[in-house]
Amino acid sequence: MQFQIDSMTCGGCARSVTKAIQSVDAAAQVTVDIPTHTVQVQTTAPQAAVVAALEEAGYPAQAL
Repeated sequence: MQFQIDSMTCGGCARSVTKAIQSVDAAAQVTVDIPTHTVQVQTTAPQAAVVAALEEAGYPAQAL
């Protein structure tokens, strides 16, 4: 799955986003592209759970 996270603007944001996703699935593979504000996630967790975790962490995400 892929998400647009407009509020992700730096390496610290990217770490927070990764941590939020991995709180749902510790084995999730997360690829962050800061310049385009996108995140690619390989996970077995439901998309809704990933979106909820990102929202709770302060990074509202839009599925692409």
